[in-house]
Amino acid sequence: MIGLLERELGRMAASKLDLAPMRLGRVVRCDGGLIEVAGLPVPVGTLCRIAGDHDTPESTAEVIGFRAGHSLMMLLGDSAMLRPGALVRSEGSPGMVRVGEALLGRAVDGNGRPLDGGPRPQCEALWPLGGKREGALERASVTQPFDCGVRAINALTTVGVGQRVGIMAGSGVGKSVLIDMIADAGQADVTVIALVGERAREVSDFARRHLAGPHGSRTALVAVPADHAPNLRLRGAQYACAVAEHFRAQGLKVLLILDSLTRLAHAAREIGFLLGEPGAARGYPPSALAAVTRLVERAGNSAGSGGSITGFYTVLADGDDQADPVVDTARAILDGHLVLSRELAQQGHYPAIDIPASLSRVMDAIAAPEHRAAARAFRSLMASWHANRDLVMMGAYRAGADPQLDRAMALKPALDAFLQQEPQERADLADSICQLRAIMADA
Repeated sequence: MIGLLERELGRMAASKLDLAPMRLGRVVRCDGGLIEVAGLPVPVGTLCRIAGDHDTPESTAEVIGFRAGHSLMMLLGDSAMLRPGALVRSEGSPGMVRVGEALLGRAVDGNGRPLDGGPRPQCEALWPLGGKREGALERASVTQPFDCGVRAINALTTVGVGQRVGIMAGSGVGKSVLIDMIADAGQADVTVIALVGERAREVSDFARRHLAGPHGSRTALVAVPADHAPNLRLRGAQYACAVAEHFRAQGLKVLLILDSLTRLAHAAREIGFLLGEPGAARGYPPSALAAVTRLVERAGNSAGSGGSITGFYTVLADGDDQADPVVDTARAILDGHLVLSRELAQQGHYPAIDIPASLSRVMDAIAAPEHRAAARAFRSLMASWHANRDLVMMGAYRAGADPQLDRAMALKPALDAFLQQEPQERADLADSICQLRAIMADA
């Protein structure tokens, strides 16, 4: 406790006292979570403090727009104690957040406040919350494979360093277990994990496993559970990307895991409706789907620093609908996708990756010719089995009629054993490729 007080006193002594006049505004309206403030024209994205009563603490709000000379804000918390005429002041640097190595080994919310019971991380570096826009030619190509520790992904949908991959599935199919495996075994200098709109219990379990594990000192966790304000959920995803970009600018290889893009789109949809945007694709306003695109485009390789952000993004397919607008938007902008099958999950096949439906768009550029040939042969056998499964199960197929299907039937136990993996098991890239080639050599 004494050490904490000494650090805080030192920070206060080093900070400059600002004696300039401060402009204040007043709350004039609160309607459905949207707050109108008069007399405080500040940029969109600015954080503001709203004064409370004698026994009520201050509230934090974020500027999300302006209308008729009034600033439009959303609270980053509950609005139960808000009162009309409350004084409002802006704080901090608009659109900037603090990032740095102090976040490693810590769990914070979308405002950088600690969730793990420790002191607030003291980060000196500032980074734009919305990221630094780069030209298309400033992004380096994906040329190196990324070892994620999952055999089916390493061998059949090989991911590259700097690639953006979506994990698409309905609820309860195993997305969280799969990203847990990738976070634990992925080969990177720094791992940044964003849990946006998820269950608080899941956040607690995830933090306990990864921050206390062997890789905790190089892992930063940003979590905003489902019961928090939509702008805080959106801010949490942006903050995680800002942290990842900061480490990429230092030339490090960063693994970014965001769970999930769908919850992010839901938060952006709520904000869009508050601002009066009309619903377009199945009720999603254009700004909600644009938020997904902007966030995904922040990952990738940097030609200037030599660093990279390899992104894994979960996408919740509502009702297992692969034509959902968020799923379709994510599939179009990402460099690959892993589709999880509910049928495989119900059979106890984990991870439940549907290989014929999954794709890595950079695999041809980073995999050796022998590896690509073995992967294509594996996919062909799996596709042949799935296409004729009902015929075989009914006993209507006569052996010898289709040599390809005969090979698939003979190797089916070996193919299934190759694709299944225990959550605690780690399969590195080289071993995964060797096992794949060994199976295909017997085909």
